[in-house]
Amino acid sequence: MTVRSKKIDLKHVEFDTSDGVEVLSTFDDMNLREDLVRGIYAYGFERPSAIQQRAIMPIVKGRDVIAQAQSGTGKTATISIAMLQSIDMELGDTQVLCLSPTRELAVQIRKVVLALGDYLNVQCHACIGGTNLGEDFRKLEFGQHIVSGTPGRVFDMIRRKALRTRNIKMLVLDEADEMLNQGFKKQIYDVYRFLPPATQVILVSATLPHEILEMTNKFMTNPFRIIVKRDELTLEDIKQFFVAVEQEEWKFDTLCDLYDTLTITKAIIFCCTKRKVDWLTEKMREANFTVSSMHGDMPQKERDVIMKEFHAGQTRVLITTDILSRGIDVQEVSLVINYDLPNNRELYLHRIGRSGRFGRKGVAINFVKMEDVRILRDIEQYYSTQIDEMPMNVADLI
Repeated sequence: MTVRSKKIDLKHVEFDTSDGVEVLSTFDDMNLREDLVRGIYAYGFERPSAIQQRAIMPIVKGRDVIAQAQSGTGKTATISIAMLQSIDMELGDTQVLCLSPTRELAVQIRKVVLALGDYLNVQCHACIGGTNLGEDFRKLEFGQHIVSGTPGRVFDMIRRKALRTRNIKMLVLDEADEMLNQGFKKQIYDVYRFLPPATQVILVSATLPHEILEMTNKFMTNPFRIIVKRDELTLEDIKQFFVAVEQEEWKFDTLCDLYDTLTITKAIIFCCTKRKVDWLTEKMREANFTVSSMHGDMPQKERDVIMKEFHAGQTRVLITTDILSRGIDVQEVSLVINYDLPNNRELYLHRIGRSGRFGRKGVAINFVKMEDVRILRDIEQYYSTQIDEMPMNVADLI
């Protein structure tokens, strides 16, 4: 059976971009601090990705920017480099505030900032829920150039006057579509109210639905738009398949059949609810399969341990909810299984973007019941992609 997947050559991705955005094809062209460039090369970047070539400089120049590009094309590094270039190292106060929808993502952004800023002596703190308040007070009192956090805890720290906002000059909303959804919208506005009037606002995401873009008029000034054409949003080098399952119970047997294939590499299995994650984890373990699991109800310490083990390869199969679908870069994840199809099209892109990051190859397998066929076809059409029936030799493709 021929396997077809829509390929994108990132060198030729079309951007729907505001006039006047320059394309800088090397980091040296960007006129960045010498020690920052050292950090970028030490991190392993050789040349900027398409979004980095276009978005770093407008942010550094102080423009409000809306940046959208596929999962795995270096958006986190784009904002990290821009943040590091923009801060005054002599000033100990917080100058950049970066907000993310999940704790894991906020922690990961801090990691990338510290790695890229390795030669800069930068202070960056992850200000997230589920952690010790005293630690936040201590770190913020010490002085942090950049705070990467979740909206609830950050607002709490501002309200308690532990996070001083007077020198903040840049607000970054990562995964902005999620951030401006009902769940976070009020918290974002609460935080925004405390920022100086001239604060620069940066919005970043893989998916920015029209209604979100319309909302940006309220708090952005004449933003530069760097937006990938929608039909370019399917992912390079990710082969997508479906397995038809007549009823819910069959999904479990199908997963067991695939287990050996999963452990060749690292795999993430997505379920729609926390309850389903717990149920599936228990059932897999009863059948003597080694899996780990994670969702939003687990204590933060436990979530950290599970992510650490998965990163280190101590566990190879992780069952999770959509808490993990955004921005968590786990190297070598080359297989994503949608045990349940996601509730919306945008989430599909975020989920399968866990595999094949930065041009690595990946496979996504969708378990599809009769009533899911319509959703799958809708995803295919929306992203101009093709999802074929899974071949027998799927292990050879991973």
